[in-house]
Amino acid sequence: MSRPTITEIAERAGVSKSAVSYALNDKPGVSPATRARILGIAEQMAWEPSSTARALAGKRVGAVGLVINRPARILGLEPFYMEFISGIEEVIGPRGISLVLKVARSLDDECATYTKWAASRKVDGVLLTDLSDDDPRPDHLRTLEMPTVVAGPQPDESSVAMWTDDADAMRQSVSYLVALGHVRLGRVAGNPSFLHTKLRTEAMLEEARRLGLSSPVIITTDFSQAQGEHATRQLLSSRERPTAIVYDSDVMAAAALGVAAEMGVRIPEDLSIVAWDDSMISRLTYPPLTSTSVDVRAHAMRVAQGMLDLIDGDKPASGPTGTLGLTVRGTTGPPPGGA
Repeated sequence: MSRPTITEIAERAGVSKSAVSYALNDKPGVSPATRARILGIAEQMAWEPSSTARALAGKRVGAVGLVINRPARILGLEPFYMEFISGIEEVIGPRGISLVLKVARSLDDECATYTKWAASRKVDGVLLTDLSDDDPRPDHLRTLEMPTVVAGPQPDESSVAMWTDDADAMRQSVSYLVALGHVRLGRVAGNPSFLHTKLRTEAMLEEARRLGLSSPVIITTDFSQAQGEHATRQLLSSRERPTAIVYDSDVMAAAALGVAAEMGVRIPEDLSIVAWDDSMISRLTYPPLTSTSVDVRAHAMRVAQGMLDLIDGDKPASGPTGTLGLTVRGTTGPPPGGA
């Protein structure tokens, strides 16, 4: 079905193309009655302005971009991004703004996508996730003069950033496990280059030192189920195996339940598990997962609103989008024999 044109609207309304243009662009030059008739016909025909034409005219194109640089196979199992995208759509959808989503194969591919979007005026702004040390993307987007909101730790004072307090959530998790009597802790972490992974690692090590524990054993992964399983086997096969493990995603924590059962390790009698993000997965496993609780959807809504404020000409304040807590369920308990 072809896209309706201004010419077709003009023919149906019995007016000139210039009259239609005045009405659709809310400019003077037509009577209120004619304007109302033209707008009614345009609505009936499901007419929408051309994003290309709007870009050439220097107007907003009504789209926000999000590039995710993770393997597609992992995204298919990652509930965090499903919740994140849902929260974004809840804010931008009512404004008639679309989300342009791209899965990148590499950092170079991601940066090339931003360059193409800027050249073609494909989007009005970009949401940036998974920042790492010395990340080139904020500077690249500034060079392109692309409005950007970082969903994560603030890389520098010139960037608009909104984040969850991952460090505090990790401190809460460690303190809770130690209060139960655990002294040998492990962690199955995500990508070690991500800033939020580093913040969690630093917080875990600092809290362990503060409480007089030896350093937890930390294994890094790509967040996938397979690597989560492999890391769990490593930890449970060690001579001084941990009695409690904190996972950087509920996907990996759920996978750990299967590994523990396979190795004859009882949950939580022999091993306590703490997951991250508290998605629906945490409530569907048996036993249900103790998890850091963050409202990912609410976090995404704050980030999306910041993006709208930015493209409207305001500069939203950077800062945390909310505090994280710990939801205790069936995968945590005292260590075996008071170990």
